[in-house]
Amino acid sequence: MHVYILYAHPAKESFCRSVLEAFTRGLSDVGHTYEIGDLYAMNFESEMDFDQYLREIGLDPDAPVPDDVKTEQEKIGRADALAFVYPVWWSDCPAKLKGWFDRVYTYGYAYFYDENEERYTKIDIKKALVICSAGHTIEHLEEIGIAGSMRRIMLDDRLLGVGIKEARMEILGGMMPQDDTYRDENLQRAYELGKTF
Repeated sequence: MHVYILYAHPAKESFCRSVLEAFTRGLSDVGHTYEIGDLYAMNFESEMDFDQYLREIGLDPDAPVPDDVKTEQEKIGRADALAFVYPVWWSDCPAKLKGWFDRVYTYGYAYFYDENEERYTKIDIKKALVICSAGHTIEHLEEIGIAGSMRRIMLDDRLLGVGIKEARMEILGGMMPQDDTYRDENLQRAYELGKTF
């Protein structure tokens, strides 16, 4: 299985980077291949400009897309599965990754409608896995309802909503700054997620 991994963290060294390394080690150990889209390292333009906005509201599925968007769509096209690794900031992914969805999920690619108003997608991905680190514990995020809202947006809308057959989220919680209580446990979980993906 070939996995395209979207990684979104601005620091070269971080817990998220360690999660990415553990996850990819697990993938490799069972023979999967992967490609990493490090959105910060590649300086992905996350803001939709006026020209792309006009393209999207024009509802022309054949209108050309920006080159960087086309490149990302091609990476998805080469993949059997998608994975996302990022920190939770204000109950969601970093703006860099949110902008990736805004720009890459174009009309005519992620969704379009036929003459009968039936919705279609060109995305053909078997499954997706979201791995996000959070300062609060998973128990706390479940208790206050944030974990559920995170799943609803990321899984139901951004993944299952564009035709991905199966998607799940793993929150690696308890990662408060300068508190390593859950670090080893979470990194082992990231490795296991790679092995069993």
